[in-house]
Amino acid sequence: MQIKGVLFDSSGTLFRIETVDTWLRAVLDARGINVEQPDFERFTRELSASGALPGGPPAERIPPGLAAAWAGRDSSAELHREAYTGLGRQVSLPDPALHDDLYERHMSPEAWQPYPDAAEVLRGLRRDGVAVGVVSNVGWDLRPVFRAHGLDEWVDVYVLSYEHGIQKPDPRLFRAACAELGHDPAEVVMVGDDRHADAGAAAVGCEVRFVDHLPVSERPDGLRALRLSEMTGKAPDRPGP
Repeated sequence: MQIKGVLFDSSGTLFRIETVDTWLRAVLDARGINVEQPDFERFTRELSASGALPGGPPAERIPPGLAAAWAGRDSSAELHREAYTGLGRQVSLPDPALHDDLYERHMSPEAWQPYPDAAEVLRGLRRDGVAVGVVSNVGWDLRPVFRAHGLDEWVDVYVLSYEHGIQKPDPRLFRAACAELGHDPAEVVMVGDDRHADAGAAAVGCEVRFVDHLPVSERPDGLRALRLSEMTGKAPDRPGP
């Protein structure tokens, strides 16, 4: 198979969100709020269990009152905010306004770190004439994150669920992404970390490849190991400078 396009998921594939303790610490520091270490550790545990950090640990349970928002969380910005701030509000923090601050923090470029081989792989694909797209279940515009980390220059199109009102694994989102790339799905590979959501690309004819959702330090070459450049008919990926 010779590919002409590659679609990438964002969170857990190209980027990793910061840890819950770092997320909470950044917001507390910005507010000038000091808490005792035992309280900080308790807040961190409870926020982790609640699943309040998008891209972070999954919720241990979804309260019935949030079930509808949770089910459609990536189909609109409003539902995304409602779902995640609602999960966060299960945890009693020193100031109720911190829940909105936490949500805002997760959308900042500082909250995200690209995987070590992300730039190299994207750059190599573009060098070989392969169209690159990002297709993500998300409730906010992640383009500024890509720009801040220098990856935007190698991305041709962004297909974000909340802008289309459709969530992965719905085949329509992948079909729209392939159309924006300008290639038949049979010529496109989808790369993601979610065996359920990202596997939906197979329904439209894309080949699907997976990476593991691991901390950045534990996955230095997960994208490189997919050897996507060998599917382009061009030279293999070369390490970046």
